[in-house]
Amino acid sequence: MEKERVLVVDDDDAVRRVVEALLDRSGFAATTASGAEEAIEALQHDPNIGMMMSDIMMPDIDGLALLDRVSIEFPMVPVVMFTAIHDVNVASSAFRRGAVDYLLKPFERTQLLQVVTRAVEQGRARRLNSRYQHDLEDAFSARTERLSHATKDLERSYEITLQALGDALDLRDVETLGHSRRVTAYTTAIAREMGLDPEQIRTIAHGAFLHDIGKIALPDSILLKPDTLNESERHRMQEHCSHGYSIVSKIPFLREASEIVYAHQECFDGTGYPRGLKGEEIPLGARIFAVADTLDAITSDRPYRRGRSFSEAREEIKRCSGTQFDPRVVEVFLRISPLRWSELRDEILRMSPSGIASELCRVSQAEL
Repeated sequence: MEKERVLVVDDDDAVRRVVEALLDRSGFAATTASGAEEAIEALQHDPNIGMMMSDIMMPDIDGLALLDRVSIEFPMVPVVMFTAIHDVNVASSAFRRGAVDYLLKPFERTQLLQVVTRAVEQGRARRLNSRYQHDLEDAFSARTERLSHATKDLERSYEITLQALGDALDLRDVETLGHSRRVTAYTTAIAREMGLDPEQIRTIAHGAFLHDIGKIALPDSILLKPDTLNESERHRMQEHCSHGYSIVSKIPFLREASEIVYAHQECFDGTGYPRGLKGEEIPLGARIFAVADTLDAITSDRPYRRGRSFSEAREEIKRCSGTQFDPRVVEVFLRISPLRWSELRDEILRMSPSGIASELCRVSQAEL
């Protein structure tokens, strides 16, 4: 095995030669330095030095100052101090500053070897612990990277799930997906303006995007009927909230969003359906969605009428504050200009059908 390297620091040449000879005959590889600067240079150029012995009383930079520097710059190297000064305060200071042992001159060969052996073993333990810590950090880094990849795969699966649900409804009603994309963008814009946290916004966006998913359970005779629904048909249409909740709540990452799907037709004054919830009984996401949904309904073209302007929609929503809509949400909505709503609609029109699902998976990132 390679000999353990020991650095001996003393301004007395005779002491250095004696200690070096004793250590060499005892199986160590000793190297010497006459002062602090020379010792630091030796440590910088020889990373295999296992420990250092230093006299305390030296000109220019004393041993305690050297000890301070070694403790900071070379923490793997244990330091043993030796001196001819019989002063307990000096010894205490050395230990407080990081020395692992302390020798008084003159010392016997056996005493020297015992101290050096203990210090060398401690240095070896420090290096092993450092490598162990480094290995742990590498393992943690590798696992973190794998977790990051797994998270990205999971987010991609979320995107696919959302897109599949949107496509399923699109097959039934060609107008629904375009509406869902717009109302999701409007809902998200209001939620952001309210200062909600990213996780809340993501949940609300999911609920807005999937609010009409329950319509896939309705017969074509109701869903695609061009005329006004009769009372029985209207009652069946209203069941889409419950159907949607039943579908979405079974998907773990959409469970919170399912509450918005369930309550998206409730009114602030309690006149909505399916449960007649009132005020803050209605989830906040559903209260935000109600404003966004009406905004899109008023400004979108229908077979029987042309869409009206965003300014007109603002006035209608303002008029229904406190009845159909939460006044607090309306107040925030009114802070956003009609021009911004128009720009947002144009952005959605330019977005590919799959783009909205990707946006939903990004909605909790730092950009929010």
